[in-house]
Amino acid sequence: MATRRDKLGRVLRKGECYKRSNNLYVYAYTDSLGKRRYIYSKDLMSLRDKEDQIQKDKLDRLGVYCIGKADINYVFDRYLSTKNNLRGPTRANYIYNYDRYVRPDFGKKHISDVRYSDIVLYYNSLMNQGLGISTVDNVHSLLHPAFEMAVRDNVIRNNPTNGALAEIKKSRNNSEKRHALTYEEERAFLDYLDDDKNRRWKPLFTFMLGTGVRVSEVMGLRWCDLDFDQREISINHRIVYYQKNEKDHKCGYDVLDGAKTEAGIRMIPMLDLVYEALLEEKNNQKKYGYHSIVEVGGMKGFVFCNRNGGIHNGSTLNRKIKNIVDDYNAEEEIKAKREHREPILLPRFSCHIMRHTFCTRLCENETNIKVIQSVMGHKDIQTTLDIYAEVSEKKKIDVFKSLNQSNVL
Repeated sequence: MATRRDKLGRVLRKGECYKRSNNLYVYAYTDSLGKRRYIYSKDLMSLRDKEDQIQKDKLDRLGVYCIGKADINYVFDRYLSTKNNLRGPTRANYIYNYDRYVRPDFGKKHISDVRYSDIVLYYNSLMNQGLGISTVDNVHSLLHPAFEMAVRDNVIRNNPTNGALAEIKKSRNNSEKRHALTYEEERAFLDYLDDDKNRRWKPLFTFMLGTGVRVSEVMGLRWCDLDFDQREISINHRIVYYQKNEKDHKCGYDVLDGAKTEAGIRMIPMLDLVYEALLEEKNNQKKYGYHSIVEVGGMKGFVFCNRNGGIHNGSTLNRKIKNIVDDYNAEEEIKAKREHREPILLPRFSCHIMRHTFCTRLCENETNIKVIQSVMGHKDIQTTLDIYAEVSEKKKIDVFKSLNQSNVL
């Protein structure tokens, strides 16, 4: 048991303790990044030598930061230590992206040496490696606030990341923009799911294309969230799948109370095809004898599950979409040759493109922006407006084509 005196009766300093059970001196302290640390020694004087070195290192490292000679990795770690309100999955995602794309190389640069052009060149190098603009956006969302903290600490004068992402998006706007599926592509994809090999996936993907919900919201959907009488779907929480421990690569599920944003808590009316898809999923589970058997955060009774009763995750669903699209395209090319016509090929897409596709269909048939924002659960109406503007531009062109062909003018 720990005591404030050691076996020789010497008074211990703050943070020190003596454990009689294993005859060890322990010093507990909080490092400059807010993490709790412990050092051990069998001799009190040796322990205090280590304590003095720790205090010296703290001051030295802080001094290096204050004169702008700390590297980007130190600044990011310091920034992250100030974010006490981050949820576990969000923090894990930040660390994963930073450690993967920044820490090994670019993160070793001194913050005072980084210029705007360095950031632009770095973002371009990431994209030249085959990464998408969304990944670069994620990296930017980590670097920008870290540098901003250094500016507020008067360590550097300007934030070199300001405007860098906008420059990248502007230069690569045409090639990197994500597009929704066309109506013909959407129908072709769903029709292809009617064969025996893919039939069990049709209710899930029909639901996603018919509601526009996020993949984390699909994973967390329970039967009790569905009102078949009123034909409404309650979106009130998410399930996320992430690496829980920094020290290993094991992933797990967690329930996040509330949706991604406050606006994400919403009711979505059931379209007929969604209503029928949910009934088909229920019948399939009875017919083939499977159902959700897991419990996450006290929640159970999830609607969509695999044949073992486990919950799907986003990576699994994206891989399945890719496999289905590749199989469809291979068969469609052969069929088109036999029928002497041009093939209707599907682009590779993700779960998020399904959400984008539903929003596009909604914008094509609804002019009330607030209704669209409510259904999609967009916190920022600009997100809704950007999609609506793209759809409206296309509709304008189609209207004028129709007008030109009608010869009414």
